[in-house]
Amino acid sequence: MDNTLLPKGFYSCAKKLGIKDNTPDFTVIYSETRAAAAAMFTKNQFCGAPVTVGKEHIKDGFLQAFVINSKNANVATGKQGIKDVHTIISAVAEELTINPEDILPSSTGVIGVPLPVQRIVDGIPGLKSELKKDGLKDSAEAIMTTDTFAKFRSKKIDGTTLCAIAKGSGMIEPNMATMLSYIMTDAKIEQEVLKTMLKRAVDVSFNMVSVDGDTSTSDTVAAMANGLAGPVDLEKFEKALTDMLISLAKDLAKDGEGATKLVEVRVEGAKNDDEAKVMMKSIINSPLVKTAIFGSDPNWGRIISTIGNAKYPIEREKVSVAFGDLTVFRNGEPADSNLKELTNYLESNEIVISISLGSGPGKATGWGCDLSYDYVRINGEYTT
Repeated sequence: MDNTLLPKGFYSCAKKLGIKDNTPDFTVIYSETRAAAAAMFTKNQFCGAPVTVGKEHIKDGFLQAFVINSKNANVATGKQGIKDVHTIISAVAEELTINPEDILPSSTGVIGVPLPVQRIVDGIPGLKSELKKDGLKDSAEAIMTTDTFAKFRSKKIDGTTLCAIAKGSGMIEPNMATMLSYIMTDAKIEQEVLKTMLKRAVDVSFNMVSVDGDTSTSDTVAAMANGLAGPVDLEKFEKALTDMLISLAKDLAKDGEGATKLVEVRVEGAKNDDEAKVMMKSIINSPLVKTAIFGSDPNWGRIISTIGNAKYPIEREKVSVAFGDLTVFRNGEPADSNLKELTNYLESNEIVISISLGSGPGKATGWGCDLSYDYVRINGEYTT
């Protein structure tokens, strides 16, 4: 199977419009029929103009196209930002002969800079003739900002196809949303079922990722199911969707700005799943933990300190901590661990930290990355 092929009835094109530089910066993903759709968005109160419009367009549960630009977020741009969104989607709708309200717009990039709307509109005529079936990777590249590689997946499920793309490298701390991710399938799935599936899948994938603790103004995850390949086993489909989004979530964490290591944190024994998630995120977001991992420093005391900062009671005598298979703290007591072995483990590209709180059935698994010198450099030069 060609993993760049879109599902039946889906087509896409990617373009270089010069929004900021000469890299791909604009993509349209189009379904030849209206599709059942669902979406989740950032909780950031300064959400981008496209998010404001997208929330309105998804209300009826149907879409026919995603229209996405990178290199400019169209955030904090006032009334003009909203007007610019409508100008762009109206031009795309006219080109594709579809309803503008069936388009979900997204933007990502620099905040507070007016969108070069005329440059985008000038690139839309003729777009329909450029649509193609094998454009999944091209679309994934067009939504990148500081990403270092394109993130996309494709899978067959009982004669139907499921595809997804995602982007994200920095300003990542999702909350009922993700950085940017778009899901397409030709399976026949009712809108309410799709919405429920999407939420469950996002909650254990993108919502478990953090690179730097900052929720973006533009986070969006959206799905279209046009039904052209017929029905699918819903249980099997949801498992495939969840696995796909977890895989993409790991890509996002691995590609965190300046990251050199993927970090997986597993917490069990919390009183409930919410407390486990809070603990997991506190470990992943701790600058002291992240820098120790970057430097392969076996200072596991930083984990203990972060656990102790929990906003809920911790039974210290029940706490255990391990790095991979190396237990460093067991039932409230230091374990007989080898610091040289631990240092060698921390030099790996992928690190697993396991924490047991011994207080209940709550558990959570999430992903992040280390904090390197390059994170400061990348963000210090972001707009230049």
